[in-house]
Amino acid sequence: METSHSSLTAGPKPSLSAEAVSKTPAYRWAILVVVWVAFLLSYVDRVAWSTVAAPVGHSLGISIALLGAFVTAFYIGYVVANIAGGIITDTVGGKRTLVWALIPLGVATFGFSYTHNLTTGFAIQLVMGISAGADYSAGVKIITSWFGKDRGRAIGLYSTATSLAVVIANAIVPTMAKAFSWQAAFQALGIATFLWAFVCVLALRDSPLKSISSRITRAEIGELVKNRNLILLALAGCGALWATVGFGAWGNALMTKQYGIAPVVAGSISALFGVGAVIAKPLLGWCSDLLSGRTKWLSIAVLIAFAGMLLVFGQCSTVTQFYLIAPFLGAVAFGYTPVLIAQVTRASGTKLRVGRDSLIFRQNDAKSMSQKEKFDRSTAP
Repeated sequence: METSHSSLTAGPKPSLSAEAVSKTPAYRWAILVVVWVAFLLSYVDRVAWSTVAAPVGHSLGISIALLGAFVTAFYIGYVVANIAGGIITDTVGGKRTLVWALIPLGVATFGFSYTHNLTTGFAIQLVMGISAGADYSAGVKIITSWFGKDRGRAIGLYSTATSLAVVIANAIVPTMAKAFSWQAAFQALGIATFLWAFVCVLALRDSPLKSISSRITRAEIGELVKNRNLILLALAGCGALWATVGFGAWGNALMTKQYGIAPVVAGSISALFGVGAVIAKPLLGWCSDLLSGRTKWLSIAVLIAFAGMLLVFGQCSTVTQFYLIAPFLGAVAFGYTPVLIAQVTRASGTKLRVGRDSLIFRQNDAKSMSQKEKFDRSTAP
């Protein structure tokens, strides 16, 4: 029997029994689809700017050196929101947190279409980052509540949203900007995100069980801060995500400015980058399940491959070379995420679960000893 827990807490949570899962085999996949689409829209919103940054930045009078300011603003808000996002998710539940994240994100994304200068754009992207900050932990919380032994595959499929978002954003946003305007693209994204929040209201349930998520305690937060494995995984994820976000934010702009590649062509190259990631993520999530938690060396191998492919991509100079290398870079640039997520869920939950199981064992053992002593006394001559 699996013990369900979010990626950020380690306290006692309602257990997900095999019987509960077997009664809702189809609906848990519907749950996965709903949170997957929510994560997909959220990620499209955040990478949309990078697909049109060079031409739109020029029209707004923003220099190439400041094109990344909007991405910086988004992730300032995103990091701040993530600090509290896991705690909020464990307090009010994954469903409410996800809805509360999507509604303001949709409004802010729509509002970004009215940006006319650096200051306004920076402020709106900051709000977008704060709004989107809790969506990830909410999705993982819901998935870990609904999936047991195949959780690695579910998380692997869930994490394909970021990769496919890169494909969609690069395939659609530059094309819409060319055919209509970049403002129209952001307005469409904002409306879609806002409406999906109401789909989440109607379709999601926090758990197949009718129990309420327990609130995280100060003691549990203290355990997380002192959890060595969790801290090391966070540092590894920080470095890996820094490289992934860096490529996503600057890849298109640098190809456009450095080599004169058209924005639509640069977008198609980045779309192939996303295709590689879409294929790799579920495969690596499946490998994580097969390894039964022994994924340390798998994550190390993927991160080393990521560093190597970044160096190779940096040596490319022609469209053909970019097209050839992009899918392989994408496979390792996002492929580490399902493996690290699986490691984080184990690192954040194992210690207290083992302690709780040990306590139960000691209690049962004490009860057995007490019964034995009573029997010995009753049969003594």
